[in-house]
Amino acid sequence: MRKSVRAVTAGTLAVLLAATTAAPAFAATTPVQASLDVLTAQDGVPGAAAVVQDGSRTRVTRSGTGDVTTGKPFPRNGSFRAGSVTKTFVATIVLQLVGEGRVKLDAPVERYLPGLLPDRRITVRQLLQHTSGLYNYTEDLDLSDPEVLRHRGAEPAELVAMALKHPALFPPGTSWSYSNTNYIVAGMLAERVTGHPLDASIAHRITRPLGLHDTYLPRRGDEKLPAPHAVGYAPIGGKLVDFSDFDATIAGAAGGLISTPADLDRFYGALLGGRLLRPAELAEMRRTVPADLGVPGAGYGLGLGSIPVSCGEFWGHQGGIIGFTNLAGVGPAGRRVTVVLNENPTPAATNQHLLAAVDAAVCS
Repeated sequence: MRKSVRAVTAGTLAVLLAATTAAPAFAATTPVQASLDVLTAQDGVPGAAAVVQDGSRTRVTRSGTGDVTTGKPFPRNGSFRAGSVTKTFVATIVLQLVGEGRVKLDAPVERYLPGLLPDRRITVRQLLQHTSGLYNYTEDLDLSDPEVLRHRGAEPAELVAMALKHPALFPPGTSWSYSNTNYIVAGMLAERVTGHPLDASIAHRITRPLGLHDTYLPRRGDEKLPAPHAVGYAPIGGKLVDFSDFDATIAGAAGGLISTPADLDRFYGALLGGRLLRPAELAEMRRTVPADLGVPGAGYGLGLGSIPVSCGEFWGHQGGIIGFTNLAGVGPAGRRVTVVLNENPTPAATNQHLLAAVDAAVCS
């Protein structure tokens, strides 16, 4: 549930632990290993893993620890909370509905959700591209103590109402500002048009056809993170607190997804390989506007970011939620990469090191 690649989210906290909390760095035998070691030894992230699929070959690189109490390593393909990667799934469903003639990208949201938004000019495209001007509801969440959010959960309408207490940031279509509210509304729209809960549409339209057996959107009250998984940590009061289990409906369609690196690698490969969308809708998804994604020259399409890397262009999304951070997508020549951290730190330096890890995985 991340603001672009480095946004404030429901899991963003102001405390970064000292590097001494991380396990000692491993020998830097590859560029990917070296970049992960920076995250764990220098930035203090407990653990990190990079899963790279290049054709039929899969490479897993790990650093730090998956459990600071037991010292167990980061799982090779463990479950984690994928945060705003959820947005790519939701955008894919909406664009499938566009391809089926059931939704029009440039139609007002009012057509599908009458009376929900006070500004009836906001279009479906503007939701998916973060150009609606809607206030980001996660800015109003009390992040001083994440324990307050552990069992809170939320219904989509409640989250939209939080956002609508604030004036619009700008007239629709005149600027870009990352807002989780956009995707809460997009999820509601998908439910209204299909007549099915969003988690069911994700299963029917994406995860089952692709064989993504470990990816799903949990419902209200489903707080468990399936094993195996690294412990997802929140730094609270100077200590690392296990936040693996909590009610992620506070993120919902904007960031509640659970997945694994292998599943995300398969998903982004299939999406960008044309297996989930028709060419026309995939082209719309890849039409970008300039966006603050933590690196010059980046752009944001419809639930998909474009990030320059040293060997070309990386298409994907970053996700951050209490306990986890990840960046997943596809680089030049179709190399699929997911990098996962078992904490959601805020410093810009850590974000840059995450981008460096993806660059190393994509380009080395």
